[in-house]
Amino acid sequence: MARAYQPTPEDLAKAEARRLKREQAKNKPVQAKAEDERGRILPREWVELAPQSASAAGQNVRVMTWNVGTLLAQTLVRRELFPTSDCLKASQREHMLYREITSHNADICCLQEVDRTEKLFPELEEAGYAWVYAAGPRKKHGCLIAFRRDVYECVCQRVVTYDDEEVRQDGGQQTRRGSSFRTKNIGSLVALRRLGTDDDGVIVATTHLFWHPAYAYERARQAAILLREVVEFRNEGSELQRHWPAIIAGDFNFGPDDPAYALLMGEPLLPEQKKRLEASYVVHATIDPTVAVDGAAPAEEEEGAEAGENDPDRIIVNARPAQPSDGLLSDAELQELFRRSGSVTSAYEVGQRQLPGIAESGLTFGSRVSVPKVRRGAFEPVYTSFTHYWQAVLDYIFVLDAPGRDVSIVRLAQPHSKEAFGEGLPRKGVCGSDHISLAADLHWPPL
Repeated sequence: MARAYQPTPEDLAKAEARRLKREQAKNKPVQAKAEDERGRILPREWVELAPQSASAAGQNVRVMTWNVGTLLAQTLVRRELFPTSDCLKASQREHMLYREITSHNADICCLQEVDRTEKLFPELEEAGYAWVYAAGPRKKHGCLIAFRRDVYECVCQRVVTYDDEEVRQDGGQQTRRGSSFRTKNIGSLVALRRLGTDDDGVIVATTHLFWHPAYAYERARQAAILLREVVEFRNEGSELQRHWPAIIAGDFNFGPDDPAYALLMGEPLLPEQKKRLEASYVVHATIDPTVAVDGAAPAEEEEGAEAGENDPDRIIVNARPAQPSDGLLSDAELQELFRRSGSVTSAYEVGQRQLPGIAESGLTFGSRVSVPKVRRGAFEPVYTSFTHYWQAVLDYIFVLDAPGRDVSIVRLAQPHSKEAFGEGLPRKGVCGSDHISLAADLHWPPL
């Protein structure tokens, strides 16, 4: 009688491997569907503005900017700040964030409030990006510039720490700095050479300016420093690099009606804007340790507190009026600092202005806030941040042209209407951050 077959351990291992393979194949569509659902976001439409420029000689760049609202950690994402959100847990948001970053298929991505880089970096690597990451001293999150490895190489980089930068030449250190608050904010700058060209490229800067609504002066100071440093960074390069255009994109934490926006555009300050600056001419305890501090007030260096009438989120506390020896810049001195660097172009302000009927669409800042016709800002997106407590325009794609190389705005990722945001972001199936990404196709003539 033949002996019954007795499988060897090797046979058993092979059979188990085949079984697992069948199970994996069976479950793969389910897993893919689940991952796809977790990463579902509201799709963006692109609007054509100057398609003929895309085929002209020169440099074409797709750039996106987005404050990701801290990627995965809960450093700034708390229920009291976002009471109507349905996706505050990291596991609920991360796949939406990755999808949003890669969905624009951008050549260059500028990201702010980036943390948990050990999670993000592999996603960027798989998507074909290299990157430069920088954070302010003791900050829990930072700024990141990602660029396609097959399109650009980084030839130089710099971090601008606003707290340490000087804005005047005379006096002691604090007078020369002219700062009102030690904020730990930075700007990150890179010079990217375009592969396959005769030394053409682009300067890219991203930043996250000081968040406190009442500190208009400090934000204007930081914006002026960033613009100055971008110009100096470009001029320190080769002769050809001095003719590269510059993209300055990020979360500026000011609206189109803010003094800093007007100064960046090279426009005179309105009386109301001068009042905002005047009200913020103070020196905080982070600059002057002799200032009495209210121990009951929350920390002001990081964003976040419920928006109430008497919240330190809205009013200035732990500060004293500025004195001449503090070195804060006057209106005229601020305007001169901006003027020396040149004015910028806003991709959305210029691009959306070209669209017929856009002013009546409800998709522009000017559809909800009155902006004089002779001034810029009305055609920025209607919102770039939308939560239960605050709805604002805070994010921009600015361009500082090189001599003789004026930018053309070829396409824009169309803003969403406010109805798309429901009761406030972040929201499943819509957006994983409290900010809305911006993206644009830009073109410059050849060197």
